[in-house]
Amino acid sequence: SSKTFWTTTGMFPQELIIGFPKCVKISKVAVQCYLVRTLTIEKSTSKDPVDFERCIEKELQHREGQLQMEEFPLPEFQATYLRFIIQSAFDHFVSVHRVMAEGT
Repeated sequence: SSKTFWTTTGMFPQELIIGFPKCVKISKVAVQCYLVRTLTIEKSTSKDPVDFERCIEKELQHREGQLQMEEFPLPEFQATYLRFIIQSAFDHFVSVHRVMAEGT
């Protein structure tokens, strides 16, 4: 829902894990967030959210008063879980408003 968001508790790193009902192929990930400085995306193909492998780590640009919309075009990969790790931020608290994964 565009009316909801997830917010951090003030210390870093913070993580958010998204699970799919089965292993899927993903070709692009997009994140809409606020005040995130460094974001790492990891994947897992395990039945449980364990054994994550790093896909990408990116420094995001600061956009005062605006949401950050970041796309991460990746080589197609399979995943059952995606873990988003906010390594650092531009403030004590940040928010994640939307996460989108494209693929089959």
